[in-house]
Formats: sequence, structure tokens, C-alpha cells
Amino acid sequence: MVASLLQAPPRLLAPVRLPVGQSVLLDPGLRPAGSCIEVIDGVARVYCPCEETEGMTLAFLQPGDQLCTDRLCSDGVCVEALTPLAFRADATPHAGEGFDPVNEWTLQLLRIRHLGQAEQRLHALLALLVNRLGRRCGAWCDLPFRLTHERIGELIGTTRVTTTRMMSRIRQAQLLEVPSGEPGLRLAPVWVEKAPLAVA
Repeated sequence: MVASLLQAPPRLLAPVRLPVGQSVLLDPGLRPAGSCIEVIDGVARVYCPCEETEGMTLAFLQPGDQLCTDRLCSDGVCVEALTPLAFRADATPHAGEGFDPVNEWTLQLLRIRHLGQAEQRLHALLALLVNRLGRRCGAWCDLPFRLTHERIGELIGTTRVTTTRMMSRIRQAQLLEVPSGEPGLRLAPVWVEKAPLAVA
């Protein structure tokens, strides 16, 4: 029985499932060269586990996105479930497509960090998240998860206190809603459309 399981095709492995808030370390030293994961369901945050970078966010992944685990930090990377997450740990890398979602996210996050004002960076970040990971729903654009103010501060280069103050101003202007009892948030489409960088 054990031999047949070890010789089974990799596609028969069950997907890895993570509840919201749980993270898993992908250690490239423990995975075959050229291997990757593929998100099946949910939204994930990819971040660096190194102490020096304090959990620096590299990318966000959604269904269909792949993460090649041997192209990143030698310490590996962590994948955090922002919504209930399922991913295949034995995915076959897409051949010849030339698109790497991690590189694309890292580029967009870097562009945001170089905007001059904190308000611009927050505006661009929230618009990017909604455009890539959210959806238009009636009078609002819904994002299916929330990030802590500390995490948003890390992404835009500000403190948690500054982020909280800016988020409060956006809510008071009725451009942002944080529905009680729901895991996500809502942004006004007109505000999303006016974001700096026009990232989509």
C-alpha cells in the first residue's frame, strides 16, 4: 500500500487547504527543482519569512496563479490565506506563457511605494487590490478580505497610526465601507477609478 502511494502520479495529491489567517512555509530545499504551487480557490498573500525583512509582502495570488518556489529567497517563502485557501502543491509550471504573477505584483507594489504622498500610496494600493482581487457589486467594489492597518502600513511605507488615520478619513468621506460581520470591505467605484498610476 505504501509503495503504490509513493508511486502514484503527483496529480493525485490532495490540495492543501488553509483557513483564513494561517500561513505555510514553502522551503525550496525540501521541494524538487522546478516545482511550483497553483492556487485553486481563494486569495493568498506571499511574503518573505526572513527576520531582516519582517514579513515583507511580495505578491497576492488568486485562482490560477502559480508560484515557482525555487526562484525566490533561499529561506523560502510563506503563503498566508486571506480567504479560505486551497492550492495544489504539485502543479506543473505553465510553459511558455512568460507571465509571472509574483514578479508582476512585486513591480506594482514597488511602483506604489514610489508615489510621493502616503495618501496617494494608500489610494493606489486599495485600487490595485480591488481591480485585481475584487469585483464590482452594485454601487460598490467589493474586496473579499481585509488587511490589518499594520500590514497596509508595511505595503505603503507608513506607520499603523498613519494608516488608521487615513482609512478613517476615507470612511468619513463615504468612499470606503467596512461592513460589520463580513470579512471584506467595499470601495466606491468612482474613487477606485481615480487612483494614481491607473493600476489594473
